[in-house]
Amino acid sequence: MTLTQQDISREIEGERKDYLATGQVRHHPARDYAPYRSSALRHPLHPPVTVRDPEAAELSGPVFGVTDVTETDADLTLAHAGEPLGERITVTGRVLDRAGRPVRGQLVELWQANAAGRYAHLRDQHPAPLDPNFTGFGRCLTDDQGTYSFTTVKPGAYPWRNHDNAWRPAHIHFSLFGTAFTQRLVTQMYFPGDPLFAYDPILQSVTDDAARERLVATYDHDLSTPERSLGYRWDIVLDGPAATWIEEGR
Repeated sequence: MTLTQQDISREIEGERKDYLATGQVRHHPARDYAPYRSSALRHPLHPPVTVRDPEAAELSGPVFGVTDVTETDADLTLAHAGEPLGERITVTGRVLDRAGRPVRGQLVELWQANAAGRYAHLRDQHPAPLDPNFTGFGRCLTDDQGTYSFTTVKPGAYPWRNHDNAWRPAHIHFSLFGTAFTQRLVTQMYFPGDPLFAYDPILQSVTDDAARERLVATYDHDLSTPERSLGYRWDIVLDGPAATWIEEGR
């Protein structure tokens, strides 16, 4: 028997209600959130390991400096000789602390699927076309106002086999580093009005309504560039009551 979209919605919502019944309504869902089925296999099963020599861990990790990040790294449409396919967009916002103060010099990275919903990665076997002119990775440093800005193409939705007829809404992954690579936060940005929101257990795992809404960017016509790209604004708050949802150990 083939499940309908209504059946899928009820299935995911039923598992979500079971989760809510545990009283775990919070910004950051449990790492083994049942409707997001692969999290049961991927979440940590043991307590974090204490690093006895934090400085040694830093020395053995990757290192970057301001000169390693160039201006063109933030424009994903310039990474190849040809133009990528898809709707060009500009995504910009500010990285803020809990008091609304800008976080300067923050390394912000993003990665995403192409306009057809496929990642340039060997493990992605979705039979959508790859784009030879789009790799889907960019990075920049926040300025003195905590502002970041990327030019890219709007990613497509893609199937992910979490349940029957499962599709992920269009989204962009963001990674933020503090003063060291061990201080990494990862989150996702979504686009307004996506009809797949109700069917996506990852987004629905954020059971606080206000926190979930903060993951959706706002279309800003003033950020759109004539003949070039549409503009979206999305701020990232690192902590506090208005913090952006962060993926924890998935």
